[in-house]
Amino acid sequence: MRHHRLASAMALVGLVLAGCDSQTSVKLDTPAQKASYGIGLNMGKSLAQEGLDDLDPQAVALGIEDAVGKKEQKLTDEQLMEAFTALQTRAEERLAKQNEESLAAGKKFLEDNAKREGVTTTESGLQYEIVEKTDGPQPGPNDVVTVHYEGRLADGTVFDSSIKRGTPIDLPVSGVIPGWVEGLQLMHEGEKAKLYIPSELAYGEQSPSPLIPANSVLVFDLELIDIKNEENEQPTEAPAEEGAEAPEAAAQ
Repeated sequence: MRHHRLASAMALVGLVLAGCDSQTSVKLDTPAQKASYGIGLNMGKSLAQEGLDDLDPQAVALGIEDAVGKKEQKLTDEQLMEAFTALQTRAEERLAKQNEESLAAGKKFLEDNAKREGVTTTESGLQYEIVEKTDGPQPGPNDVVTVHYEGRLADGTVFDSSIKRGTPIDLPVSGVIPGWVEGLQLMHEGEKAKLYIPSELAYGEQSPSPLIPANSVLVFDLELIDIKNEENEQPTEAPAEEGAEAPEAAAQ
């Protein structure tokens, strides 16, 4: 979280707060009014996610009033920088704690899950469970496959599902997260399986989307519908590059 981002966020929220005395006086009729509400709503959610739920609305509004009225600011730039630094440090500590807790919870989940009958743990740490077994062929790293899937966090929260959308997707076996690359090659065409993917075989310390926190164990219901066996065939839904926002399935 950068200082100027925090300052801009606080200023925008203050402007919204300073512009109305109560919620009943706010009109949401015109496109501009609706967009204004949307900006404030999104910014408020962002601030809450960053742990800034203790902002003082009156102090924010006072800052806006002084700036708009070209009044002398009540705090020096040095004092403001010190305050922004303190909030940044607090946010970083909060995030580090969340990451540690997520890592510990994922480890405990996998340890317990490994004890269940039918669950196999590979050398990499991937866990899988065959739900419907077939004797079909297995895909290789250069194949394109058609799959149906539903992805969940260890607590059962669904973050993506081609099954709910009713549309399977094509993807290259080597173009997905390591847990999928390995898991797909363990499956036979027509099989259904569950993959329990440690965070280091998924997104690790990254959070590819708000729905997938850092250090998350990912659980997938996966059906291998078809193996296309054409290295040059383009997938129907191109996977995102690593570091981009989480794609529909489990792309790098």
